[in-house]
Amino acid sequence: MTAASVAIVAAFVSLAQAMQPLAVPPLPAPMRSLQWGQINFLHTTDTHGWHAGHLQESQYSADWGDYISFADHMRRRADEAGVDLLLIDTGDRVEGNGLYDASTPKGQYTYDIFSQQNIDIICSGNHELYQADTADREHHLTVPNFASHYLASNLDYIDPTTGKQVPMSEKRYRTFQTKHQKLNIVAFGFLFNFTGNAANSVVQPVQQTVQEPWFRHAISKEPADLFVVIGHVGARMGELHAIYRAIRAVNPETPIAIFAGHAHVRDAVHFDDKAVAIASGRYFETIGWMSVSGVERTEIGSAQAPSPIKFARRYIDNNLLGLYYHSSTNATTFPTDHGMNVTAAIATARSDLNLEASYGCAPQNYWLQRRPYTNPSSVFSLLRNHILPEAIVRADRAGVPRIIIINTGAMRFDIFRGAFTRDTTFIVSPFISLVRYIPDVPYALARKVLTILNSQGPILSAMAKEKSSASTDFGTEAMDWREMCVPEQYSMRKEDSRVSKHFDSDDASLQKPLFVRQVAVEDGTDSDDTTRPPLVAGYTTWDDFGQDGDDAIHEPLPRYGLPNCIQAEVNFPAADAADASVTGEPETVDLVFFDFIQRFVLAALAYLEQNGSATAPDGEPYKHYTDADVESYLEGKFTDHFTEWVKHNWKSKC
Repeated sequence: MTAASVAIVAAFVSLAQAMQPLAVPPLPAPMRSLQWGQINFLHTTDTHGWHAGHLQESQYSADWGDYISFADHMRRRADEAGVDLLLIDTGDRVEGNGLYDASTPKGQYTYDIFSQQNIDIICSGNHELYQADTADREHHLTVPNFASHYLASNLDYIDPTTGKQVPMSEKRYRTFQTKHQKLNIVAFGFLFNFTGNAANSVVQPVQQTVQEPWFRHAISKEPADLFVVIGHVGARMGELHAIYRAIRAVNPETPIAIFAGHAHVRDAVHFDDKAVAIASGRYFETIGWMSVSGVERTEIGSAQAPSPIKFARRYIDNNLLGLYYHSSTNATTFPTDHGMNVTAAIATARSDLNLEASYGCAPQNYWLQRRPYTNPSSVFSLLRNHILPEAIVRADRAGVPRIIIINTGAMRFDIFRGAFTRDTTFIVSPFISLVRYIPDVPYALARKVLTILNSQGPILSAMAKEKSSASTDFGTEAMDWREMCVPEQYSMRKEDSRVSKHFDSDDASLQKPLFVRQVAVEDGTDSDDTTRPPLVAGYTTWDDFGQDGDDAIHEPLPRYGLPNCIQAEVNFPAADAADASVTGEPETVDLVFFDFIQRFVLAALAYLEQNGSATAPDGEPYKHYTDADVESYLEGKFTDHFTEWVKHNWKSKC
């Protein structure tokens, strides 16, 4: 990249016609241009209900209405240049923001808001399937909203009226010809080998799906100038390699454009010189861009001559100044009637849902991964030291010693200093986390559970017999330890292999940042240039193609690793320094945990019973714990108790 290829977005002007009214204005940043090609793609993934944008973060404060306006302008630019533009979405549109989660039923507003964008290829994520009613809405709302553009290559739905298993949508794959270049596209839409879905959905393992007759027909008989594989699959997960290898075995020269999701990271992966995958972040922070050039028209049955294929990618910050820059518009020419109507609909929905209702005022920022999880400024320190001991209390067992274990993946975002609103509760912890417990577990056993949950090897070995019968060399475990942590933890490139190991809770490596990328501000430009605005902290991505993928040049942010789980110890007796027999260790504890990790907790206890600690101190075998031993500890969701804690402890107005 040369200095001439970097631009500085014009200073902020009135944005009254766009964004949400309470969103912070975007800040100018040095910009890298998009590289247009023969066929171009805009990609969203893992939006998780953030369609109002990030109201507290300037770099991501545009909303879904602004994306609609942006896409319209980009289509116009494509038409003028005689090239093609397609829009992709790879799932997880639900759970994670009050705009989706605060309504009854959930998604009362977001299904219609999302459907206003004209998306060419779309698929499901795993979050569309955790709850049966969410899977129902996916089948009955999202699928019809996008008709033949919705692809369900390995996802079925069980019709409650007939009990029959049918494809989630009528399309396992889609063939079409592009508008301008007249390229023949064969597109697929996959989900990773997900096993936590509700009983009204069925996910067929990818390795089985690519052996299906319809898939073999699609990759060998359909005319294809370009294969487009979209999937709610991490760009570096084995399932994508299985799809790639199946296509490449039959089509050694046909280019393949792959659009990944699930991992919540910006990433691009080089499969070969004619096959590239892009992952486009999370939470509507990022709009991914991929362009492909050098694609040739072919006739079915003819040999395709090798030709050079060029891929380019950008990760576009979702803010208005960047959207203006890439669409060659300004504050006056950017908003479209359609986009403004959707922006207004989002504002109305947020008002109807009372998302700005304040429960208290956070006294400081608490970070999910920008600080070590033991740091006082970490969300997890706040949880371990205050919220879990003080909010997770059952009145009739308040005096009983207890260990409270939660998985770090139950928390999904930072808490910003200032108003803690109704919206914040869903942003920070969007899930229906129910609080369960096993009463009176021997402490000698219970104290070892956290170590097992945070150490991959033993528990996976113990569960090996449960391995899916469908497993291949890219097979799945019946229980995947990674589900307990945040998706970002295990989805980075090989150079970040330290994030893929399993950590003990006190692992010193968790105190060192994982993902800081010291990226040059720009190539060939004086770093002391006083005309350049100060850099805003944000993504500084390093992928298979280098360090120039982000459209806005940022000040790098640190990101620290997390264990799978943390725990709080509550009501433990005090040790007596003068009497060694008074150790401060109770004989038994209430073992408290979220329902999501119940199967992992029971597996850890079973492992300890069978392998780690075969007998209790008195020589008798430990009890074998099962689901029958698990009881409800508190009524309601964890977020209900979290909210009450905020109301009581952060009372002051902002």
